Amino acid sequence: QVQLVESGGGLVQAGESLRLSCAASGRIFRIGNMAWYRQAPGKQRELVASCTTGGRTEYVDSSAQGRFTISRDNTKRTVYLQMNSLKPEDTAVYYCNADVQTFGDAIFRAYWGQGTQVTVSS
Repeated sequence: QVQLVESGGGLVQAGESLRLSCAASGRIFRIGNMAWYRQAPGKQRELVASCTTGGRTEYVDSSAQGRFTISRDNTKRTVYLQMNSLKPEDTAVYYCNADVQTFGDAIFRAYWGQGTQVTVSS
């Protein structure tokens, strides 16, 4: 019913930038919080940053704050993650997450994208 499609990952050198995008589509009535998570090899998936419908942002990963910026365009149902000054330790699969209420559903449910690989070489 709901699809989240990420794009923008790739291979970059340390110090370079990437911008991830995640577009939501389907039988969407409302979208609540949108967020970016990442999962490095051998590690658990962790929350990087989140953004409310009104644009309030929170950065859970202290290393990301100041380098990463989360934003969203509600008209496009899209959330972005601008990543600057990338470091090798930022290498991970980045996942988009959104709380979505579909038509006919009374509650919000969490949906995930398929993930996009970000690799930062030293």
